[in-house]
Amino acid sequence: MSEDPENLTLRHLRRLDEKLDRLLDDQTEVKQRLGSLEQSTASISVRIDRLDERVARIDKRLHLVAH
Repeated sequence: MSEDPENLTLRHLRRLDEKLDRLLDDQTEVKQRLGSLEQSTASISVRIDRLDERVARIDKRLHLVAH
């Protein structure tokens, strides 16, 4: 005996809902990880800028560049 079409439809809808929940969880995790990467990149950029300033000061002190 085959399953009631209404029950079959509900079962499929529940599966789709579960899959959608997993996708949303995955998307949330990806967004969090992307945010962490953006923060890390910004931090590295700041550090590079500071190093660039330090090198410029060293060059100036050693008269390696024109004033």
